[in-house]
Amino acid sequence: MKAYLALIRTDIRLAFRQKMVIFFNYLMPLTLFFVFAQSNHAEQGGAILQILSMVIVIGILGNGLFGAGMRAVQERENNILRRYKVAPITALPLLVASTVTGLAIYMPCVILILFFSSSLYGMAQPPHMLALILFIMLGVVAMRSIGLIIASVVNSAQESIIIVQIVYLSFLFLSGATFPPSMFPNWLLIVTQFIPATYLVSGMQSLLLHADQPLNFQAIGALLLTTCIGLFISVKIFRWEKEEKMRPAAKLWVLAVLAPFVILGTYQAYAKDNVKKTKILARQMDRLETQLIRNARIVTGTGKVIENGAVLVKDGKIAEIYDGNIPDPKSVNARAVEAAGKTVLPGLIDVHVHLGPSGGIDDYQNYDAAKVLPRELAAYLYSGVTAVKSVGDMLDVVLATRETVNSGEKLGAEFFLTGPLFTTPGGHGTEIFRGVPDAVRSRMEAQFLRLPKTPEEAKQSVDALNQQHVDGIKAVMESGAGGVIFNRMDPQILNAIGAAAHADNLPFVVHTGDAHDVEDALKAGANGIEHGSFRERVPDEDFALMAKNGVTYDPTLTVAEGFLDFAAGKTDPMNRSLVLQVVPPKIIANTRAALNTPDGIAMRKGTARYPIDMNIARDNLMRAWKAGVTLVTGSDAGNMFVFHGPTIQREIELWVEAGIPVPVAIQAATLNSAKLLRAADRFGSIEKGKEATLLVVDGNPLLDPKALEAISFVVFKGDKINRATLFDQD
Repeated sequence: MKAYLALIRTDIRLAFRQKMVIFFNYLMPLTLFFVFAQSNHAEQGGAILQILSMVIVIGILGNGLFGAGMRAVQERENNILRRYKVAPITALPLLVASTVTGLAIYMPCVILILFFSSSLYGMAQPPHMLALILFIMLGVVAMRSIGLIIASVVNSAQESIIIVQIVYLSFLFLSGATFPPSMFPNWLLIVTQFIPATYLVSGMQSLLLHADQPLNFQAIGALLLTTCIGLFISVKIFRWEKEEKMRPAAKLWVLAVLAPFVILGTYQAYAKDNVKKTKILARQMDRLETQLIRNARIVTGTGKVIENGAVLVKDGKIAEIYDGNIPDPKSVNARAVEAAGKTVLPGLIDVHVHLGPSGGIDDYQNYDAAKVLPRELAAYLYSGVTAVKSVGDMLDVVLATRETVNSGEKLGAEFFLTGPLFTTPGGHGTEIFRGVPDAVRSRMEAQFLRLPKTPEEAKQSVDALNQQHVDGIKAVMESGAGGVIFNRMDPQILNAIGAAAHADNLPFVVHTGDAHDVEDALKAGANGIEHGSFRERVPDEDFALMAKNGVTYDPTLTVAEGFLDFAAGKTDPMNRSLVLQVVPPKIIANTRAALNTPDGIAMRKGTARYPIDMNIARDNLMRAWKAGVTLVTGSDAGNMFVFHGPTIQREIELWVEAGIPVPVAIQAATLNSAKLLRAADRFGSIEKGKEATLLVVDGNPLLDPKALEAISFVVFKGDKINRATLFDQD
């Protein structure tokens, strides 16, 4: 032990006497830190985390590959190591002393960088500071082990320069230290999983970002194993004198120390878990920028309107709202986003969609739900509809889509789901699978439908869905009309579904077709009525009861209009600008072409059989509002002529045409709908502390609701979305 301590003291003392050590371990990292921080306005948010991790990793790579690797070669070339051989001292104390010296030299610089990041650039205190420091120390030790292996296998200083440069540059540019991984295509992201420095970058950023993030034990294990293998092999092949030459084949020992990362990379090439985590981390970094959206009209969603104000966005949340007296952006360390002549609103919400069908005629032979559904959620986000709820889709597909999009792996509207819809054999919803072969139909029905025959079966089905973490339950209470007839669910089973949903604390909504259905749904304890009725007047007493019990009303006028337009062969819904921007051109073309084909005409005639009276639908909506019912907005997108994307804009226009004031419609499309989703504590209104999920439009939608389609930009959880790239996600 005395030999170890003596060598460590000597190494540290000699190291601090060298100007090059001071330069590369202090002056260069700190200079890089301040240059990048100032030029990238690190005080404005998330950039500081990228800069901090970049500079620290650059320092670790230099400390390990140059400080340990090339220094060891130089000492052998200058016959310094020969003196230790005479002492005599074994190789292990020398290598351990070199490793500890690297830590002692570099860690004070790390502490300084963390201090300046916090004190000068406003970085929040890392939630796991001790874990972060220990992880950085492990990275230093692992990179020095790789450097020592290189020193052991090269035969000259020239060889060491070549190998060190190759390793250093590949680590530097492919790890995410210099270029954000979000810039990389998928194949290159997979390649990065073979690079040790990748695990340093992602591990550090994860510890900097997350208060509840578990440690990356894969990375920790790989770095520890690299350290142990590196020291062991370095001892075994250590050379004291430059005259001792290493066989060319011995250079393969470098691969041995990289073996843990080869194994990890190979696994990740198959599993792609870390590729997903890398995308998610990059997304979270993007959401940390501080922005001041200023000189705008602000419609808060709570009923309040600020005619000239600003919204300060910080760390993904609304940090402040200014009613006049807008501060200078520099005083709040924010990037100014000019919004004069624009209106800022909460992101719109659609609480009634079906993501499976497109709303038009699609090519279902080449249909890939894993690609289609995330794209549709991207279409909603592009259109300023920042949250949607599926109320009837294939369960496994929507569960997977929710994980993909809500995690941040892919950008799209935040996704809520009820999963399968509850109906009865021969009830509404079952007709979708008529004509499908029996073997296929049974599998599809298991994903899309729940057909309980007893109250106990109903309870078991609800409880099973709750275990799969659905966001709500939807049931169908509808017998059809006008020759389109369905079996109607037994009210006792509906009551059991409602009771089970409430017991599991799940919002319970019911599709209704007429006044009798609404009455039974209310008796079953529905939290929300979907559609109400397009053919019958809903009694005032039912609306009074809904108002009293806080039951929401979603009139879905858009789908009523869509059915009527489709039946009449009108193409107006396909001519809207936002629809043309977000719907794949092939779907638009196929739909136009199919309208007047024999199959298309048959579909239109079938749709026309279902009685829809827009006057009745509008009247029900107006009387619900006057009765004090909480209104929410849903479109029933996925049905014919209701395309995914700008759904709520059209729904609001139809409400206003029916007589609903614009502020009421906007509140329904934001705060009220967020409450139905049980997410109003996070979004749905522009209030301090909520997520910064905002729609910014040109003009004043309070005067003309069509302005809601004139989108200037969308902010999603603090990230000002590059809408042009939403449909190019891998």
